[in-house]
Amino acid sequence: MQYRSLTFEEIETLESNSCWAEDWNQVKVAEDGFQAKFFHRVMFYGDIQLGCVQKEVEITKGFVKHSGINDATLRNVTVGNNCLIEKVGNYINNYTIGDDCLISNISVMETTEGATYGEGNLISVLNEVGDGNVIFFHDLNSQFAAFMVKHFNDKDLKNAIRRLVKEEIARTNPERGTIGNNVKIVNTKEITNTVIQTDCEISGASRLSDCTILSSEYASVYIGTGVICENSIISDGSSIVNSVKMQDCFVGEACQISNGFTASQSVFFANSFMSNGEACAAFCGPFCASHHKSSLLIGGMFSFYNAGSGTNFSNHAYKMGPMHWGILERGTKTASGSYLLMPATIGTFSVCFGKLMHHPNTTALPFSYLIAEADKMYLVPGRNITTVGLYRDIRKWPKRDMRPQQTQKSIVNFDWLSPYSVGEILQGKKILENLRQASGDNVSSYNYHEYVINASSLRKGIKYYDIALRIYMGAVLKRAHKWGFFGKPQTEVGLGRWDDLSGLLLPVSEERRLIEDVKNGCLETIEEVVNRFEEINENYRIYQWAWTYRMILEYYGINEITPEYDARIKQDYIEARRAWIAEIKKDAEKEYEMGDVDREVFESFVHSLDHEVDFED
Repeated sequence: MQYRSLTFEEIETLESNSCWAEDWNQVKVAEDGFQAKFFHRVMFYGDIQLGCVQKEVEITKGFVKHSGINDATLRNVTVGNNCLIEKVGNYINNYTIGDDCLISNISVMETTEGATYGEGNLISVLNEVGDGNVIFFHDLNSQFAAFMVKHFNDKDLKNAIRRLVKEEIARTNPERGTIGNNVKIVNTKEITNTVIQTDCEISGASRLSDCTILSSEYASVYIGTGVICENSIISDGSSIVNSVKMQDCFVGEACQISNGFTASQSVFFANSFMSNGEACAAFCGPFCASHHKSSLLIGGMFSFYNAGSGTNFSNHAYKMGPMHWGILERGTKTASGSYLLMPATIGTFSVCFGKLMHHPNTTALPFSYLIAEADKMYLVPGRNITTVGLYRDIRKWPKRDMRPQQTQKSIVNFDWLSPYSVGEILQGKKILENLRQASGDNVSSYNYHEYVINASSLRKGIKYYDIALRIYMGAVLKRAHKWGFFGKPQTEVGLGRWDDLSGLLLPVSEERRLIEDVKNGCLETIEEVVNRFEEINENYRIYQWAWTYRMILEYYGINEITPEYDARIKQDYIEARRAWIAEIKKDAEKEYEMGDVDREVFESFVHSLDHEVDFED
């Protein structure tokens, strides 16, 4: 924008409207469209640049005011075109404000020396008293954060990542606080050292200090009444409302945090929902949900997670401090009143009931129920494969992704059966078969570490795991035919173990390659690292086929997939799917028989199950 000095007549008009300047020569205005008559009771200090004031600004639906500045003190401020700024109780200092903004009834907004806007903030998740293992920057996503946390002990990698982040921040951070275009800030007390991007609305917040709000025209951010947010970054499409208190946190795309939730030293990614409760040193990956006032998420890594009321974790195992932590793998739930003593690791899509002691590790027995009754701990392997809850979850998550395509930073692979989870299922089936072989069939229960597995549960677990394996193999084979890469894989990438980097399913070999490329400087910018994550995700189906092809050969004991075996795998897939749906239907009938499910709801659900045959071909 081109600026000019004020004319003598404009200065006269401003002064007649009770405006004052420390030095009128330091007040520059837009060459076209500036109108002094729309400025009243304004005090100008330092260097001031003012845009045109030609339009009206909507205050609320059906109520507009003309743009301009009234009742405000400005120092070293640039104001864009057609803004309305009024009722500034204290001052606005060292800020650049975009076009078409409404700023009304605020106390103070300023940038002070050394402002970081939350960028470069180093926090410690999982180990509450550990050294910082996640460094904030505007393009942080769930993969990058999980990658940092998982490989924190690799000092060369850690130093390389921090160098890349510092270079990115130095390249992009503004010299002073900025407000984007179409921003609305009303009834807010304090905004300090905060970057607020386009189309953000802040209404009634108490304090925003050292924050970056990554709002955009595709996915606006809303900050509501009573919110206190310090040293944090809030991403596109998120809402923080109703007296949330947040310190040293990163909030990813389309998250909702509300109703007095308190959080410190925690990260939340992609469609997470947090309300009423508390988080401390928590890593909440995509689609994490905690609704209840009595729930505390502390010292844990979660994704696709649902916390029941009264869920609690203990990160004080003994006397050395709150340094212990655990991992609840993808899709895990904790029932009401659950308690988990860290360190612990819970396998994918498991459900925890009661007070779970003895630091369980059930990665090799996924989809299980873990149940504490008095001093006994029971494990029901594979039970969650055939529940209504799992069936609803794996279908609802894709539908609940509220992120516009343009703002999807975190990669979310929704496959519930993947080389990662199926690899655990293969381990679990083998463990159960070995337990049965070692103790025989004429026993009432089996022992697995500190857990008791009833004989009937073990037999059903083997059956459920096998159903899942056949569904997986048939589905991947069907997709291989459809996508044209059926036959012997053209790559060996993916043949080994797989990992889940908070939503990104990838071969461990690719993760190791990424580590080496960051350390040796092959990837020289944050953008290149993020692009590598995306490249791995784009090749997911190719890598999956390489892993699954070998799995099929080993499962059926064959050297190649002949047309005969192709037909057999398809038939096994159909039979397994029908058995799976039949078990889910039984689970739904049990719930209906409890008497508080409306018949219409039950019949609608069963009707949706009946349509599962549509997926067979």
